[in-house]
Amino acid sequence: MTAVPASTSVGEIVRALERGEVVGLPTDTVYGLAVSLADPSAVDELFALKDRPRDLAIPVLVADLAQAEALAGGADPRLTVLADRFWPGALTVVVRRGGAGGTALGGDPATVGVRCPDDDVIRALCRRVGPLAVTSANHHGQPPATSAAEFRSLISAGVGTVLDGGVRDNPPSTVVSIAEGAPRCVREGAIPFAEVQVALAGR
Repeated sequence: MTAVPASTSVGEIVRALERGEVVGLPTDTVYGLAVSLADPSAVDELFALKDRPRDLAIPVLVADLAQAEALAGGADPRLTVLADRFWPGALTVVVRRGGAGGTALGGDPATVGVRCPDDDVIRALCRRVGPLAVTSANHHGQPPATSAAEFRSLISAGVGTVLDGGVRDNPPSTVVSIAEGAPRCVREGAIPFAEVQVALAGR
């Protein structure tokens, strides 16, 4: 994935995230609304800004497998296989969430959806700030923004900082749950579920 131009202030994004603000980011699929997972109040603001129902979980972007395993409370052989085969890339893996408590992300509090995006800048942000709760940049039920200009027209309040990464208009990630029993396709997107099943055959 092409890096964001040097004129864009990645440092400003880092500072905004550390202040608990909602920021706009160009992911490897579309533009997203992002907050630091470490700040529960920022996640609450993300739900409110997007008008997202609380029964729909917000996924988490991570820098690497190690960050995903930390959220899962340890290693999972199936997550390792999927990360080796499809990350960085458009596969969100729903796993059992490790430990007690933690920031509420909506949906089933016992699980969390994790993805390592195919974007050098977003992974670098995750390394500096930690995992990011990210959802598509739109009001719930509307098409997502695919450029910084479109982002600003859709999200006119509540976001002071937007990272301009050009046009981002790719298929959504495939979402697969390995939280319970056999792998289950929650949403088929850029990666065919059949490829996920082949990768996990025998696991």
